[in-house]
Amino acid sequence: MDHESPIVHDLFGISGFHINLSNVLMLTIAALIVFCIGFFSARNLKMKPTGIQNAFEWIIDFIKNTINSTMDWKTGERFFGLGITIFLLIFVANMLGIPFMLVNQETHELWWKSPTADPVITMTFAVMVIVLTHFYGIKMKGMKEYGKDYLKPVPFLLPLNILEEFANTLTLGMRLFGNLYAKEILLTLLTSVGGASLLGALGAGIPMIAWQAFSIFIGAIQAFIFLMLTMVYLSHKVSDEH
Repeated sequence: MDHESPIVHDLFGISGFHINLSNVLMLTIAALIVFCIGFFSARNLKMKPTGIQNAFEWIIDFIKNTINSTMDWKTGERFFGLGITIFLLIFVANMLGIPFMLVNQETHELWWKSPTADPVITMTFAVMVIVLTHFYGIKMKGMKEYGKDYLKPVPFLLPLNILEEFANTLTLGMRLFGNLYAKEILLTLLTSVGGASLLGALGAGIPMIAWQAFSIFIGAIQAFIFLMLTMVYLSHKVSDEH
């Protein structure tokens, strides 16, 4: 894409401390949307749920089933809040760039996009998840038992087990980034073709609608995969057998 990110360099006079304003804006909007979903879903609870409450309860059951598929509920219950937050935040973030993208035509800075189309954001999410798996592994099993896991099934595999942690972090973050970045690239190309001429608009109209619909599917699947892998990694760290 021929667009640049609005970046503030050397924030607060700190050399090398750069801030991508678009990422800050879009993550803030995503977080606010997730908060509103939770708030309005739980505001008027009814015994027979309807509307948004019904949809939110379906999401709750979906998250529970996902956690149950990776570990027993007695262990996994404590991760429910983490799971539903990860799923909703990533899903909403994935959706933000689908309907439109906002570009400053003078500076060619891209302001409105899916924040998960930026590797800095997805790798930050991945590092956060991996750090949490280590934290809960040590907290629930103790340092000694946690350390023994790196010597299984045989001690000489210790270097490979350590290397696996870096591989998990990289694949978790880059898988999400790659899919969302490709989605935004194609949407941008279709928009460029559609804006070139009337014939281009007619030719790109149907592919644009089709790709936007498919992008919703991609965004939902990637949010689910990120959630599932998070719970799998947690299960490996907190369960006695994996």
